[in-house]
Amino acid sequence: MTDIITSTAAKLAAALARKELSAVEVTQAHLDRIAAVDGDVHAFLNVDAEGALDAARTIDERRAGGAELPTLAGVPIAVKDVVATKGQPTTAGSKILQGWIPPYDATLVSRLRAVGMPILGKTNMDEFAMGSSTEHSAYGPTRNPWDLDRIPGGSGGGSAAAVAAFEAPLAIGTDTGGSIRQPASVTGTVGTKPTYGGVSRYGLIALASSLDQAGPCTRSVLDAALLHEVIGGHDPLDSTSIDAPVPPVVEAARRGEVKGMRVGIIKEISADGFAPQVKARFEESVKLLEEAGAEIVEVSCPSFEKGLAAYYLILPSEASSNLAKFDAMRYGLRVPPSGVDSPSAEQVMAASRDAGFGDEVKRRIILGTYALSSGYYDAYYGQAQKVRTLIARDFAAAFEKADVLVTPTAPTVAFKMGEKLDDPMAMYLNDVATIPANLAGIPGMSIPNGLAEDGLPSGFQILAPATKDERLYEVGAALERMLLSQWGAPILTKAPALGGKAAN
Repeated sequence: MTDIITSTAAKLAAALARKELSAVEVTQAHLDRIAAVDGDVHAFLNVDAEGALDAARTIDERRAGGAELPTLAGVPIAVKDVVATKGQPTTAGSKILQGWIPPYDATLVSRLRAVGMPILGKTNMDEFAMGSSTEHSAYGPTRNPWDLDRIPGGSGGGSAAAVAAFEAPLAIGTDTGGSIRQPASVTGTVGTKPTYGGVSRYGLIALASSLDQAGPCTRSVLDAALLHEVIGGHDPLDSTSIDAPVPPVVEAARRGEVKGMRVGIIKEISADGFAPQVKARFEESVKLLEEAGAEIVEVSCPSFEKGLAAYYLILPSEASSNLAKFDAMRYGLRVPPSGVDSPSAEQVMAASRDAGFGDEVKRRIILGTYALSSGYYDAYYGQAQKVRTLIARDFAAAFEKADVLVTPTAPTVAFKMGEKLDDPMAMYLNDVATIPANLAGIPGMSIPNGLAEDGLPSGFQILAPATKDERLYEVGAALERMLLSQWGAPILTKAPALGGKAAN
């Protein structure tokens, strides 16, 4: 079992193709691992053992019959609970959607099923993807496999923790302001946010429609590329989908060559505000790229300093609009107001939203509604959109000087559970380096680049121009190879035994 659950998806796929393993064996091993450790981690909100094993048996039968199967056929995967899955509960981590079972699959889920990937279940998340720690889930927090007293990042901490705890070789996350990349950074995993529109958003429960993007959570750069290739591509059901082929991400990940590439250091992000050892690991990684033949250049993106403020006006505004449909009239939670014999629709709606939404969701709805209100729209939301344009221009200018840009992914390592719950601004600052990519719609990746404070992992972020996602994989694979050469083994092997339960 140990070899199965600790293998990368690429290695599992190769073993399955050679018939050294069956899809049922691989899926059952991960289901057993979930049963053994998820009581401690709480990465999953729902596990579909029967559905996953049925899908695995189908793949084994097709392979035995001589069918030519896609690369990842038989490799199981976990899916963030903000993505609609037919026949499985989809709650977005909120009480207001408790018990909702979609009658359809999101496009990316349809693509996973089409290539024969068993879906293990749905992963925990901050409610409606609002948070940086997965402490805002209505169903309890997820814990970091490196230290169960620490957060796994957010909003997609469940997906990152499932991969880090060897409960799944692959997972799907969504990234609105860093919710794939920041959890990857603090759990020692790989997370990719594709170019906006590069992966269909059809079937994703929307937080901020102009920012949300689904992407891979994995344990290697090649695994991320293989999954990206499956879920990416044009979708006519999504009006924002890019009508273009998936970039050659797998080819780039296999090549991993940075000689002659220009790597840009963003002065405004890399200067201050990062923990000393996080910054040290970043500088060491930049040095490795330079030794491999990359040209290191400094670029300036002055508007980035306003990115956090702009984001926390744009996101709440769009969230306020998107979440208005959860009104207790059509689906979801319905709570009658107390002490009212014949309540009006408005009273039922108010009581249901009060009971169904958590504090962070309410906070952002109030902020967004205010920013969109008459007399304040131009002063707040309108100004934030102007800053967004300036950030896009800064990126355009920077990419004239550099092929990719790099930063630390998160300012610190994983912090203690509860440490920032009472200080929303401190929580929001975790996304200071990741937010600009969402505002501009460009792709980003985080890969683990060593251990920082308290022996916990840090992350190295790579950014590329829109639709040039393959550059992330080229640089990420090159750096990953050099780091593995130094470490002698993947960084997750350096994690303490999970709650006393080693990967066996």
